[in-house]
Amino acid sequence: MFQIGKALVSEEIIEKEFVCNLSACKGACCVDGDAGAPLEEKETEILVDIYQKVKPFLRAEGIAVIEDEGAFVKGEDGEWETPLVNGSECAYVVFSEDGITKCGLEEAYNAGATKFRKPVSCHLYPIRIREYSEFVAVNYHKWEICDAACSLGSALEVPIYKFVKEALIRKFGKKWYAELEEVAQNLAK
Repeated sequence: MFQIGKALVSEEIIEKEFVCNLSACKGACCVDGDAGAPLEEKETEILVDIYQKVKPFLRAEGIAVIEDEGAFVKGEDGEWETPLVNGSECAYVVFSEDGITKCGLEEAYNAGATKFRKPVSCHLYPIRIREYSEFVAVNYHKWEICDAACSLGSALEVPIYKFVKEALIRKFGKKWYAELEEVAQNLAK
């Protein structure tokens, strides 16, 4: 572990390699699991505000759940998260013709319908953030369904922190990321 500002960062995000391999996993992280995507407080308001713009990009099943449960729900852990369809996939998931999951929020963003790309927790994956009163923990979340991503990352020699660079800058800022790169360079020596 090392510290950048108020963030305690696991060295695994520098040491481990990762590149999503959707052809292998089909986006299983958006379908498997027992909870929706974690949401920051400010993201809950955004989801409500952009829903009508995002709705044309969603599946009927997702729309039904969102209109029944809301754009976000409180999870078993008391934190905000996206609602689930049939206790499985995220309500914002859409499927491509070849069965790969995509994010309806990101599809709306890519089409220029909104300025919100997707929840930062999804953008950061496989990094998970946990906020405490005095610090923020930045950790690597290892999940078997991402073994193909680990293999691809290793083959391409892309460490996790580089794979999620844009998301880390979104969450912590350019200065913070520059400090992370400096730490990574020093650890590599």
